This record gives sequence, structure tokens and C-alpha cells, in this order.
Amino acid sequence: MVEDELALFDKSINEFWNKFRSTVSDTSCQMVGLRDTYKDSIKAFAEKLSVKLKEEERMVEMFLEYQNLYHLTFPRTRENVRAGSHEICRQNKLIQEKKENLLKLIAEVKDKKQELDALTANIQDLKQEYARKRETISTANKANEERLKRLQKSADLYTDRLGLEIRKIYGDKLQFIFTNIDPKHPESPFMFSLSLNEARDYEVSDSAPHLEGLAEFQENVRKSNNFSAFLANVRKAFTAIVYN
Repeated sequence: MVEDELALFDKSINEFWNKFRSTVSDTSCQMVGLRDTYKDSIKAFAEKLSVKLKEEERMVEMFLEYQNLYHLTFPRTRENVRAGSHEICRQNKLIQEKKENLLKLIAEVKDKKQELDALTANIQDLKQEYARKRETISTANKANEERLKRLQKSADLYTDRLGLEIRKIYGDKLQFIFTNIDPKHPESPFMFSLSLNEARDYEVSDSAPHLEGLAEFQENVRKSNNFSAFLANVRKAFTAIVYN
């Protein structure tokens, strides 16, 4: 831009001198006018050149300021970018680790749920089995109670006629005691024990005195379920011992 102004100044000088040479024969007033025109041209050019120089200086100052600001800011910016990138990588790694841990936890929860479901099913099966067994035991107990009642009723019928006494002893057993068998000793007891096993069959034991045919009597009463005949046969067996 300064070179353009200098070229324009040279052009103005040349034009001035050309005019001066062509008008050398003019009057002195014309010379004074040319001198004043020259001075005005020089003054205007100097003012314009001063403005341009100030603009150029301002542009140089702005460039230097920008350059200093760039050198001060850009290294920090790059450092911040590197630090930010490192932090992002670290956060991504933590997120990935947490995601993997969460997936493991979800898998463990699913496994525990399956185990819990299986355990719940087993417990339910056990409850049902327990309910069935309890019902079976309850039914068996009721049947045993009914049979014992019938035995007690039958025994009551024979107590007076056969001198029979029935006692409940240990192990849910009934003890049958006969008297009036030995004429010499009417109060002498002849006894045996009776109970019901798990199959609700009669169990005959502990005869005193000992009866050889006790097992046979037990088998017959199981088959016939005729308890009156059973008691009569046992009494006959005790009587045979006395007279033999």
C-alpha cells in the first residue's frame, strides 16, 4: 500500500513539472498559483500517507497481539484437550467395568432365582407329601381308635362272664387278664398283650403263662377278624394248662 502512494506521488511530481515547463513563460501570478498547488498537494499526500502508516502500524500491533495470544493459549488448549481425552478414556473404562460387573450380578441373580424356584418347588412337594402322610396317619389313628373301642366293648361283655379284665399299658397296648380259670386259685391271673401294628393287624404277645399256640391264635384272628372267638380260644388254652 505504501508503494502505491509513492507511485502516485511520483506521478503528481511529473505532472507538476510538465505543467511547469509548459507554463514557464506565464506570469508570476501563475507561478505563485502553481507553487501553492504544489504545496497543497504535498500537504494532502503527507496527511494521507500518515493515516496509512498509522493503519499499517495498528495492523502490525494487532498481528503481534494475536500471535502472543496464540502462543499463550494454544499450548494450554492442547494440554487441556489431552487431559480431557485421558479423563474420557478413564471414565469409559470405569463405565465398561461397571457394566461388566452389573452383567455378572444379573447372571448371579438369575441363577439364584432358578435355585430359589427349584427349592420352592421342592418345599411344595414336601408339603404335599407331608399332608398326604398326615392324612394317612390320621386315618390310621382313627381306624385304630375305632378298633380299640370295639375291643373294649367286647371285653366289657366278657368281663363278668369270663372273669376278664382289660388294662391299657405302655406302647399303646391292651393287657387282657383272665381269672376264675384255676379252681384251686380263682384269683390267679392268666394274661396276654394285644396291639395293632402299622398295617393295622393284631399283634399278640407277652402271654403268662406261656402259650405255645399264641402265634396260631394271632394268625386266625387276623384272617377271621372274629375277636370273640379269639378270646374264647385263648381262655381255653389257659384252662388246658391248668388241667394238664
